[in-house]
Amino acid sequence: MMELLMQQPFYKRLNLGDWLFALFILVVTGYTFSLYGARMDIYEDLILLGSGAGIVALGWFWGSWRWFFPLAGAMSLLAIELYDHNLARASESFGLKYLLSSQSSFMWMCTLFFLATVVYWAGLLSRSDMLNRIGSGLTWAASAFSLAGLFTRWYESYLIAPDVGRIPVSNLYEVFILFCLITALMYLYYEAKFAARQMGAFVLLIISAAVGFILWYTFDRQAHTIQPLIPALQSWWMKIHVPANFVGYGAFALSAMLGIAQLLSKRGILTDKLPKLEVLDEVMYKAISVGFLFFTIATILGAMWAADAWGGYWSWDPKETWALIVWLNYAAWLHMRLVKGWRGEPLAWWAVVGLLVTTFAFIGVNMFLSGLHSYGSL
Repeated sequence: MMELLMQQPFYKRLNLGDWLFALFILVVTGYTFSLYGARMDIYEDLILLGSGAGIVALGWFWGSWRWFFPLAGAMSLLAIELYDHNLARASESFGLKYLLSSQSSFMWMCTLFFLATVVYWAGLLSRSDMLNRIGSGLTWAASAFSLAGLFTRWYESYLIAPDVGRIPVSNLYEVFILFCLITALMYLYYEAKFAARQMGAFVLLIISAAVGFILWYTFDRQAHTIQPLIPALQSWWMKIHVPANFVGYGAFALSAMLGIAQLLSKRGILTDKLPKLEVLDEVMYKAISVGFLFFTIATILGAMWAADAWGGYWSWDPKETWALIVWLNYAAWLHMRLVKGWRGEPLAWWAVVGLLVTTFAFIGVNMFLSGLHSYGSL
């Protein structure tokens, strides 16, 4: 039956729910354009249309997205309604102060991701399917607060001043939140596809590490405050380059954690509790494939942004050089698997080492090397 279904043209495989979701997103996109179209240039118009099409495509590909995205959007719209065009209400409204302002949403995100990590590990060690399901629910909830918080922060930036308003993917604090969101959503997709919730114990560890950084960065450095963009980042290129980059980073982090799970299982540690090695290997491969695709797109977009901003596609700036190193690392990984037929432990070790390389390209270059991309600071 499934084979006959897959032989049908794609549009015939879509059901009523698919078309209703597409209609919903079309209406929302049109309404957004009616509100803000006069203030947008042609590039931003194309980004809005492309985003709408991408949201529809993702909803057709992944059924859970059809309820998750509207839920996060509804949470953010409620926050916007509570603000009533007054940023001071963030400390006056109970709903904003304790639940739906961007900072409250992010704190809920952090709490729920930490809880999910603990519950996933308890489920793994006790082989409790119920605890694993609770871990999934907590991860979904944390992701909803994360996406809603990003939407709300976008609105809050415009409440400060129109010239301060920008998409919230422009500094280290915001991109760490984006990293948590993307990594969690990718994991939840693979968790459902492979029916392997035991993977959550390992994947949530890297998300919790990022959450720990977010909390330190928030309370020690007050990095959560919304600041105007520096001139170099005031570009529509940022709206597509950064998200594409972090799909790659999230996928590479996920694959590394599954590589660690493989290596432990190979040595008899948690072997009877983890999914089969073949499952871990396949998810690691699929994650790296997706990450490599998006990282390639992000690198191309970054080169085009560089040409627009600095007059040249490539200047061997440290950030560009390390992005190339990351790209070559995963290109070689995929070559060894697809062409040479490598499997198992060698590629697992490679994925783990790859995370160290990617982390330096993500954080270390901005912190320790001087160049055109030196925007971040601790």
